[in-house]
Amino acid sequence: MRKQSLASFSLVEVTLALGVAAFCLIAVFGLMPVGVQTNRNAASQTAATNIMAAVVADLRATPKGVNTSVQFAITFGTAKTLYFDGAGQASTSLQPNSRYQINVTWNASPPAGMQWANVKATWPPTVVQTSPTPVPSGSTEMFVAFDRNP
Repeated sequence: MRKQSLASFSLVEVTLALGVAAFCLIAVFGLMPVGVQTNRNAASQTAATNIMAAVVADLRATPKGVNTSVQFAITFGTAKTLYFDGAGQASTSLQPNSRYQINVTWNASPPAGMQWANVKATWPPTVVQTSPTPVPSGSTEMFVAFDRNP
């Protein structure tokens, strides 16, 4: 009669393996909120950049003899604030579903035929926030020059 030994894990080995696995899972679960927040911030910044690009494209598409843009009714040389919802629909007044605020400011005294604007997007709109000193959760800015020579 021959003796056979059976290979198996001891209770101590199983307990240690479960402890190591639990430690790793806790670390991974701890990083999940950071990843979700980073993804949310990236999506908001991408949407704000796309909205600003649409505003700049509207201004650049404005013919040189015309002073007001067609799509967003922005007058060259006059500051304007626009509000956008999550779908990119613009409004001149703050709406309950507004997610982005776009401020267009112009240079004070442009040289002949040249104008430049500062286009800034903030989210959420600073007017919506309830704190005494509203601070947006994110913002992005673009400086744009326009050649308005006839």
